[in-house]
Amino acid sequence: MKLHWTITKARGNLRPLLTYSIELEPWERRLATPPLRIPSTIPEPPDSWQEYCYPDQLERAGQSGPGCYALDIPPHKGGHGSTSLRLPWRADNEYPEVAASFERLREAYEQELARAYASEPMNQSQSLRVRSPLLRETAPGILGQRILEGLRNG
Repeated sequence: MKLHWTITKARGNLRPLLTYSIELEPWERRLATPPLRIPSTIPEPPDSWQEYCYPDQLERAGQSGPGCYALDIPPHKGGHGSTSLRLPWRADNEYPEVAASFERLREAYEQELARAYASEPMNQSQSLRVRSPLLRETAPGILGQRILEGLRNG
């Protein structure tokens, strides 16, 4: 898995934008790992659809948002995904919970990979034949029928 994330913020009252992308390696995709979603500690600001936050409003007035975001690993079929999340405005531009949450996401995904890898491969084939006693009983009749059919067709 390749996980890349960036936080960008323009000068002013604009909120930072966290963008992350995940790409699964081909060998990970072949293990058919399920999609994964974990709760993060990254707070979603109030009115997170809004790209700005004025002084003394919303989080800058002490309001809290609806909770924290969830982080996702895409399913093995697609193998990649990208998401953008609006972060709360902060004067210090410090977001340590982002790195911590991505670390938790990586750990959770590694557990899924280990579980998928533990499912051993197999290749099994078998065959059965009619048992000998039945062949001894039916052989004279089958052979006689074949001879008669050969005489009729010949």
